[in-house]
Amino acid sequence: MANLKDIRKRIGSVKSTQKITRAMKLVAGARLRKAQENIERLRPYALKTHEVLSGVAARVGADEDVHPLLARRDPKNVMLVVLTSDRGLAGAFNSNINKVAYKRWEELEAQGSNVSFGIIGRKGRDYFTRRNANIRHDFLGVFEELSVEKAGEIGRYIVDDYTALHLDACYLVYNEFKSAISQQVVVEPFLPITPLHLADDRLGDFIYEPSQEALLDRLLPMYVEIEIYRSLLESVASEHGARMTAMDAATNNASDMIDRLTLQYNRARQAAITKELMEIIGGAEALKA
Repeated sequence: MANLKDIRKRIGSVKSTQKITRAMKLVAGARLRKAQENIERLRPYALKTHEVLSGVAARVGADEDVHPLLARRDPKNVMLVVLTSDRGLAGAFNSNINKVAYKRWEELEAQGSNVSFGIIGRKGRDYFTRRNANIRHDFLGVFEELSVEKAGEIGRYIVDDYTALHLDACYLVYNEFKSAISQQVVVEPFLPITPLHLADDRLGDFIYEPSQEALLDRLLPMYVEIEIYRSLLESVASEHGARMTAMDAATNNASDMIDRLTLQYNRARQAAITKELMEIIGGAEALKA
């Protein structure tokens, strides 16, 4: 059995760790509220942009040459854009994304596609580097000061590859935010852009100035930028939610461990006192004899 000093030292260590996990939980909770507000504000805008795009694209007709981002090709070269975090201590947040992306990688290769990766976040980069993946680009530091401009830079890189025929399809792999305790990994088709199927009464009637092509040239890249920005915000909110949940569990586990160690300490202390009493009584009896 460990001596009293070792047990006291371990209890102090666990209490220090508990203070850290409790503080991290509070910080993650505060950041989660802001991140949740951001994603809830952007979602309606992103959906409406997609609806407007769908209305315009639906009136283009079957001519796929009207814009390269609408053109569909045989998916020989496919990119998976994987959104992970730069930091750990968020439970299974990163591992879930990486496992789903890896599984999708295997499925696409089994279908005969050449798969490359665009990685956002250090955790994803490290994971796929160890597996010798073809990483076309890794976007680091995106979450330090997340902005629409950074999302636009990522979007332009992907669009340039797609329009230059280096890519035939692209998917986003990220954690979609549901609630503070629930996040769902999604593999979302990104390019070519797939318009929503709207009812005829929602398509509306448009007068194009100067033309459909010019409107799509502006609208489609804007949609790409908004969609990447939305995915990044979803990932940020999911990360904070996962970290808050993980730190809450760690704090509770620390409390349980402190209780067990305290019980062990009291038993050890009681045993030491009993042993000392027995020695005193034994010495006294020896003197009487």
